[in-house]
Amino acid sequence: MKRIRLIHATAFLVALGIVGPIAARQDKPEKQDEKARPEKKDERAKPSNQEQQAKPERQQQEKSAKPEAKQQADRNESQQTPRNSEKQAKQEDASRQRDEAKAQQNQQHQQQSAAKQQEQQQRDDSNKHEQQIARDQQDQQRHQQQEQQNNSRNQQQQAAERQSRDGGSSQRHSSAQVHQQRVAFENDRAHSWQSEHRTWQQRGGYSGYRVPDDRFREYYGQDHAFRIYSLPVVFVGGGQRFQYGGYWFGLIDPWPEYWSSDWYDSDDVYVNYDGDGYYLYNRRYPSDRVAISFYLD
Repeated sequence: MKRIRLIHATAFLVALGIVGPIAARQDKPEKQDEKARPEKKDERAKPSNQEQQAKPERQQQEKSAKPEAKQQADRNESQQTPRNSEKQAKQEDASRQRDEAKAQQNQQHQQQSAAKQQEQQQRDDSNKHEQQIARDQQDQQRHQQQEQQNNSRNQQQQAAERQSRDGGSSQRHSSAQVHQQRVAFENDRAHSWQSEHRTWQQRGGYSGYRVPDDRFREYYGQDHAFRIYSLPVVFVGGGQRFQYGGYWFGLIDPWPEYWSSDWYDSDDVYVNYDGDGYYLYNRRYPSDRVAISFYLD
């Protein structure tokens, strides 16, 4: 029972302690309001006890939030890095493609320029070749015309000489000389010319007089034909020597037996040099050549 009384007494005292201050605050509300008004500035200036107590908690939360924010930033950066790398790779690919396209265009331009230069060079070479051919043809035509004119003059000169010689042959050749000349030609006739004649090489080389080149071109060669019987003739040691073009020559080989017996009077002959010596050619028998020798007198 004492305990129950003690509990009731304690509860009563506690109730009095709580209700008393409340009633006191209710009795003086205006004073408290007046006091509270100026204290608002202080509350703004100074944090309350609750705020001071909450500040360490916020700092602790901020400290704990910073690593999380850093980790989040790192994650964002790690996610952003592949994107940047991918974007940079795309940019590099685009730049490389532009460079390759530009290089290809330059190469094509160079190839086109080279092709144009080659084509122009071919046209130039073709034009030069055609011009050279035209010049060669003109030179050949002039040369042929010059040769024809020279041949015409030579033939006219030979005809005049032949006419002069033939006209005076009866005076130069007496009947005795004519008989002697025919006998000499008959004696010079071969029995088997293929086995009897010899070239100058077979004879050991030509050792007679050599006609100067300018005189040879003027009077000798296949373009300068004549007939032996119309030429002045002398007999030396039983052989005949004939004067033509200012020089004397005589037969060294016998003449072929199948030539006509009067070939010296009817056939046109000419003198040519064949590398190893001088030979007499008969136009009626162009494959035969009779070795001859020139003399100064």
